[in-house]
Amino acid sequence: MNVQAAAAALTDDQITFYRDNGYLLVENAITPAQLDAMRKVTYDLIDRSRAVTESDDVFDLDEGHTAENPRLTRIKLPHKQHPIYWDTLVNSRITDVLKALLGPNIALSTAKLNTKAPGGGAAVEWHQDWAFYPHTNDDLLAVGLMLEDVDEANGPLQVIPGSHKGPVLAHTNKDGVFCGAVDPDDADFHQDRIVTLTGKAGSMTVHHVRLLHGSAPNMSDRARLILFYECLAADAWPLVGGASYYQRLPQRQLWEDLVQNRMICGQPTTQPRVVANPVRIPLPPAPDAGSIFKTQKTGGARSAFASMMG
Repeated sequence: MNVQAAAAALTDDQITFYRDNGYLLVENAITPAQLDAMRKVTYDLIDRSRAVTESDDVFDLDEGHTAENPRLTRIKLPHKQHPIYWDTLVNSRITDVLKALLGPNIALSTAKLNTKAPGGGAAVEWHQDWAFYPHTNDDLLAVGLMLEDVDEANGPLQVIPGSHKGPVLAHTNKDGVFCGAVDPDDADFHQDRIVTLTGKAGSMTVHHVRLLHGSAPNMSDRARLILFYECLAADAWPLVGGASYYQRLPQRQLWEDLVQNRMICGQPTTQPRVVANPVRIPLPPAPDAGSIFKTQKTGGARSAFASMMG
C-alpha cells in the first residue's frame, strides 16, 4: 500500500486530531472473526495461568490470584505466546492506521495484554511511555485494541489531551528512584483535563508516546482485556538507559530480532533520525522493573487514582 492509500485509513480530520491531542479512538479496527479468535486464545491463556503461583515470563499475576480464580495484570509479549496476535497486527486495519500516523517503515517495540480482572483489577498509575523508553525521535505510539467492551466501570484508558506537547514529567519517588508514575501533585499534571476512552470490542485507541495517561482499577464484574502494541517509526532508535528489552540483545541478535520479528511493514534503517525532544533517563531503576505494575509498586509510586476516588 502506498502512503496515500495508508492515509485513507484515517480522515484528514482524524490525523489532525491525533497530531493536536495526542490520541485517537478508531472503531472496527479488526474483523469480527479476528476478534473472536483473539478472545478465544486470550481466555485459553488466562486458563493456563491457573497452574502458575508466581509471576513468570508469560504471566504477571495480580493480588488474589488462585487456581480457582485466576487474576492477572498482564500477559507478557502475547505475540510470542501465540501467532494470532502478530497475524492480526499485520493483517488488519491496524497497520493502515499506523502507516497514516508513522509512515511506511514501522517496527514493533513490544506488546502486552493487560487483563484487568473483575472486582478491582490493578490500576495503571499516570505516566508517559516516553519516560520508560526515550528514543532518538518521538514518532512512537501505542495501540490499545479492545478485546472486550470497555466502559467507565471496568478501568478504561484515560488521557490528558495535548500533554504530548508538554514537558516530560518526573517519574521518580521522593528518593529520586524511577517509579514509573508521575507525582499527583505535579503542577504539570492537569487532572481537570482528563478524557476517558471507552468503546466496543474491536475498537482501538492510539496514544502518542509522550501523552500522559493511566487507567483506574476495574470495579465491574467484567474483564477488561486490552492488547497494547507499542510501535515506532523504524528510524527511531532507543537511547541507552531506557527500558526497551532489545537493548539487552547482543549486536547480531539485535539486528536479527529487528528484521525477523519486529518489522510490521517497510524496511529497517541503520540511520537514526535525531530530533531535539525533552528526555529523562529512567535511572536509577525500581527494585523490580519486570513490568509497569512491578515498577510502580516497588518504586513507591504515589497513586493519583486513590486521591481522585477520595
